[in-house]
Amino acid sequence: MSVAALITIDTELSAGRQANGLPVEENLRQSVLGETAAGAFGVGWQMDRFDRHGVRGVFFVDPMPGLVHGPEIVARMIEPILARGHEVQLHIHTEWLEWAKDSPVEGRRGRNIGDFSLSDQIALLGWARDALVQAGAPAPTAFRAGNFGADDRTLAALEALGLSWDSSFNPDYAGRGCAISLPVAASDPVAVGSLIEIPVSGIEDRPGHFRPAQVCALSSREMSAALDHACESGAPLFMIVTHSFEMLSRDRQRPNRMVMRRLESLCRHIAREPRIESRGFATLAAPRTGRASSPRLGPSTVRTGLRMAEQMIGTWRYERRLRPA
Repeated sequence: MSVAALITIDTELSAGRQANGLPVEENLRQSVLGETAAGAFGVGWQMDRFDRHGVRGVFFVDPMPGLVHGPEIVARMIEPILARGHEVQLHIHTEWLEWAKDSPVEGRRGRNIGDFSLSDQIALLGWARDALVQAGAPAPTAFRAGNFGADDRTLAALEALGLSWDSSFNPDYAGRGCAISLPVAASDPVAVGSLIEIPVSGIEDRPGHFRPAQVCALSSREMSAALDHACESGAPLFMIVTHSFEMLSRDRQRPNRMVMRRLESLCRHIAREPRIESRGFATLAAPRTGRASSPRLGPSTVRTGLRMAEQMIGTWRYERRLRPA
């Protein structure tokens, strides 16, 4: 049995930078296009790597800035993705309601989608779905909550709107924003009514501690080992997370080449391993549900230690503020 590997990219403008007064054009350049003095390392750079290795990218796009800056900003976010043949699905950061000109929920606000009533969640998700479609995207079939901040009502709202997939359950956020009623050990797809919940994958990097399969969180060695372990343990699917801005330093002023190397290595591993199939939701067959969760890759002192050393060096090289000459 092959493992379906999904590389998902949460694609969003920064609400924090909006709050600090950053112009929307600059927010788009930093957060989605990844433009720096050294070049562009956002969604275009990522798609270059996907195309080079025959990997499909799934871009969870947040249309909520359209409430503030108009529908054209949503179109500009999705156009380069659709032009390259990659997949657009639905994402939402409800922080943008703070600046909304016309709110779908009559001015009510909340940091996460799970902070709202069921009826408000249906209204917000319905508006966001329609905004993507009006901007030119196919009707989305999958969703991920911003900040992984969904709850069980979110799944009911998605089911009511006819979506098929959700990937908002991240065990790393369980109890701190993510309120979906699944055990932390859940790793395989779970049927919730007519919806299928696909947890974010990950490893146990030390006893009892989950670390998500996020490009900035796992080393290339850990990610490859986790994928190989998924193949060997019979897992049906492996869900990987990154962001449109994740190839940049935290201040989004320069490329983080450590993270860039990790994405390149991930794509290369998927392309070379015949037991792994790159998938998007559009080509994903309904996976097995109702079985015991596949075991995650267990801890390794060597792998964890090497990643911590790599992270320390990467932080020093790419995150420190360089003084001008």
